[in-house]
Amino acid sequence: GSLPLTLEDVFFDFDQYLIRPEAIKILELNAKVLHKRFSDRKLILQGHCDERGTEEYNLILGERRAAAVKNFLKDLGVPPENLRVLSLGKMQPFCFIPTVECFQKNRRVHFVFE
Repeated sequence: GSLPLTLEDVFFDFDQYLIRPEAIKILELNAKVLHKRFSDRKLILQGHCDERGTEEYNLILGERRAAAVKNFLKDLGVPPENLRVLSLGKMQPFCFIPTVECFQKNRRVHFVFE
């Protein structure tokens, strides 16, 4: 089929920065999109967390999530010099309701072109 035009976010388990099995397929597709459509573009990997825990802790966790995604994309052939890790911790949530579902939406790596 045809490749999507955008990169899909990947989500993480609570307090984790391991790439989940369902995230592997998403990252493989993202790598294909980057190769075919955006091979020369620089990308910011934004690490996000839910609101639980301290700001300092979440900044570290967000960085580890983004770094895990960077390493995974690098292993799929994406040039590491095109990937920049940025942790936003819990400072820019996507969802604002204090529910389990909402927390899950905020535990993500989000892709932004520079």
